[in-house]
Amino acid sequence: MNNDNDSDVKITVTSDHHKRIEQLINSHPIFVFMKGTPEEPLCRFSARVKDIFEELKVPFQGFNVLEDFEMREAIKDYTDWPTLPQIFIKGNFIGGVDIVDELFQSGELKKMIQ
Repeated sequence: MNNDNDSDVKITVTSDHHKRIEQLINSHPIFVFMKGTPEEPLCRFSARVKDIFEELKVPFQGFNVLEDFEMREAIKDYTDWPTLPQIFIKGNFIGGVDIVDELFQSGELKKMIQ
């Protein structure tokens, strides 16, 4: 098996994965499943999320999906959203970087986090 392509590996997502996700997303008002960390994003999309929240001057908590393949797949199952990062505000799934960027540009994101 080629370990360079995670999409070839399948896991069984369990209710324990979903419980862990719910605990994480409820642990902070803004929670992001991302590649890397809030301090050191490891892809341009995660970096864009960091930039948006920095510009709004709001902290966020992140989970590095590159360190936990099971959670990387579980979050996609939980939200039925295929890409990362995935952004939650007040426990609610908002979407990916494209949606958050649109909300930021329109001013709606600022209203959501106040």
